[in-house]
Amino acid sequence: MIGSARCEFRIYDARSLKEKRAVLQRILTRLKQKYNVAAGEMDFQDIWQRTLVEVVTVASSRAAAERELQRAIQFLDSFPEWERLETNIGWL
Repeated sequence: MIGSARCEFRIYDARSLKEKRAVLQRILTRLKQKYNVAAGEMDFQDIWQRTLVEVVTVASSRAAAERELQRAIQFLDSFPEWERLETNIGWL
């Protein structure tokens, strides 16, 4: 089962694209090291206070994939630099 979560975030203290990318790189690197997921910025690359991050995982069952996605989303929510605005979860 393949599960994906598309999460839109607002980055509060980013004053430039350089600051935004520094926040994104740090958080996404730690996410990929800690969980069995792939993640990347999928939209709003040229807007310095918004981003759309997609997190994808593959597991033998939907329940296992959903658990991994929920853990990854909770991890992303633990960073005070940003706020999650919207989340869409899909399955293949």
